[in-house]
Amino acid sequence: MTDTPFNSRTNPATTFTEWLREQNQDNWDAAINHRFIDELFAGNVATDVLQHYLVQDYQFIDRFVALLGAAIASADRFESRVRLARFTAMITSDENTYFLRAFDELGLPTQHRNAPQLTPQTKAFQDLMTEAAQSQIYPLCLSVLVVAEWLYLSWADRPDVPLPPRFIHAEWITLHNNPAFAEFIGWLRSELDRTGAALNAAGQARSADMFGRAVKLERDFFDHVYSPLQYS
Repeated sequence: MTDTPFNSRTNPATTFTEWLREQNQDNWDAAINHRFIDELFAGNVATDVLQHYLVQDYQFIDRFVALLGAAIASADRFESRVRLARFTAMITSDENTYFLRAFDELGLPTQHRNAPQLTPQTKAFQDLMTEAAQSQIYPLCLSVLVVAEWLYLSWADRPDVPLPPRFIHAEWITLHNNPAFAEFIGWLRSELDRTGAALNAAGQARSADMFGRAVKLERDFFDHVYSPLQYS
């Protein structure tokens, strides 16, 4: 992580979000090219690993929606609030429905859907989302939101790889690689490019810290699903 703040005048070919990603390229690449992603596309993720991934990932939705709410509240433009509100509706409908159908497919008992044992990796990501939301600073909220969504678009964007046959694998991919989602991520990045570049050096350092921690936590989360808890 560099201590030098971003300056669009000295980095005319680089956006603020590109600058942030470049500082975390090793963890970013490890996450989007993870073994779990390869197995997801191949449709051969072990059942206990997929159960662990989905149960723990579902525990992010509540904090993620709260973070979106903080971004809506702290946004500096009405049109930004509207765009984020529409995305929130998608998360609480299409994505939430996928999880519920996947849990049925996997035969997961109710207690593991609603109140499972949380892993340290899950708790750490929840805490980061809470920290960003409680800042009530729009670009800091975006610093975590951008990682959570842009990184998923990045791993899901494998246009030459056929989709696996089961919905439980294929739909998780298509939720994150469709044109509407890609267009939204482009807009979300542009919001952080706009507001992050305008931060002072201390604000940019805080944004970069949150972005970097989010990328590392994404990598850690993929790693940890191969030490699954029992959900029987």
